[in-house]
Amino acid sequence: MKIKVKYFAMLRASAGKSEEELETTASTPSELFGELKERYNFKIDHHHLKVAINESYAPFDQSLCESDTVVFIPPVAGG
Repeated sequence: MKIKVKYFAMLRASAGKSEEELETTASTPSELFGELKERYNFKIDHHHLKVAINESYAPFDQSLCESDTVVFIPPVAGG
């Protein structure tokens, strides 16, 4: 299925882009992150992230659908 993925912070730096459309066989955000972690060598585990699907927070085991937009949100520090 074709989906859009948006990257922020450290994930954007590792992927070298802020977003992309890709073809995937992943059926959940957890599976998708596993594919992306291998592709881009992400150094963070998905347990330290939040995920949003179509602008709403979602669990990592929610089913993905054609044309979904997925955003993995890393922890943010500030001061």
